[in-house]
Amino acid sequence: MSFLIHNQKGSKKHLQMDSPLMPKVPRTNYLHLQEEKQRLQLKKFPLHRMFLVGYIQANVEKKEITEYYEQLFQLILKHHLGEAVTGLLLIYPTSFLHILETSNGTLFRILLDYVVHEKDETEFMIQNMKIIVISHNIPTRLFMQWHVSVINVPVMYLDDVTQSQSLAEVTTEFLTLTHRLALHLFKTVKVGTKEPGDNLHQVAPDLLLPEQIIKYLCNAEEFMDAATFLSMYNKPIHVTLHSDIVWPAPSHF
Repeated sequence: MSFLIHNQKGSKKHLQMDSPLMPKVPRTNYLHLQEEKQRLQLKKFPLHRMFLVGYIQANVEKKEITEYYEQLFQLILKHHLGEAVTGLLLIYPTSFLHILETSNGTLFRILLDYVVHEKDETEFMIQNMKIIVISHNIPTRLFMQWHVSVINVPVMYLDDVTQSQSLAEVTTEFLTLTHRLALHLFKTVKVGTKEPGDNLHQVAPDLLLPEQIIKYLCNAEEFMDAATFLSMYNKPIHVTLHSDIVWPAPSHF
């Protein structure tokens, strides 16, 4: 009993001695900082941005492509907890550019739905889709909603710049123009409106990406298609080698 009392007195004395050294301001760590940042930005999950290009099947109504994605987004959010999809879909006469901002699980399901359609249907309206780049854990969105714009501009590009440029140069031009266009829409388009509509070639003609660049990227073998990306995504990180399961370990004399 005397030991317990002595221990309690000693512990009180110890706490009293250490109290001046206790921090006055509550400390935090990097994880709490990131969680607070996401909470302030109203994000439930980390955001990712993906750039897609592809061809459009001939004689397909552009309205069908819009309705397909709108129904897909609603279906995914209904059955999967994730972030809402924002971005931009530019529909050209024979190709498209699609920028998506959402959570990782939602992006995975969007790609998976395309791969299933491509496998089951011989003539799906979207073909030869390629992933140009994916930006992970982006700090904020460039788009406040999902926009669709149909580009019905006559061919005015007499010189095909892709014939004289390397893949790196074409890709750099692609990313530069798309980011500038995204920033322009972020500053000019109000939330809840249907802008930019189908007159984007009149509003920002200098920022509009030529269709020849999209076709060039679609045909480039260096970029990954959706099926290959999902195959790599589903592969396990830790691979067991044959030497790991051999016992006893081989010894050399």
